[in-house]
Amino acid sequence: MAEKQSDNDGFFDRVYDITRLIPYGRVTSYGAIARFLGSGKSARMVGWALNSSHARPDFIPAHRVVNLNGLLTGKHHFGNSSTMQQLLENEGLIIDENKIINFSERFWDPMTEIERL
Repeated sequence: MAEKQSDNDGFFDRVYDITRLIPYGRVTSYGAIARFLGSGKSARMVGWALNSSHARPDFIPAHRVVNLNGLLTGKHHFGNSSTMQQLLENEGLIIDENKIINFSERFWDPMTEIERL
């Protein structure tokens, strides 16, 4: 069991490394991070990693990761249901009914934006 936990910790750390690279005012999806990490079917695991990021001492901009349609599906993990939206709006994104307007223009794809780590 300890070995499996160690594997998860390594995956989570790689998720955090990619999430830290998302530029201010841009967003990506759980699936885009999973694909970049070579685990295309692990979008849910990316979400679990980001949910755990709030307990870390360093800042992980988890608010910049949304679902594939630009929906703020992780907003309930930010303590207050409007915190995620507020953080994104502070970065200049426009949110309407929990969805990012002009999502495709604000989308940051790690596959095309950064080199493989």
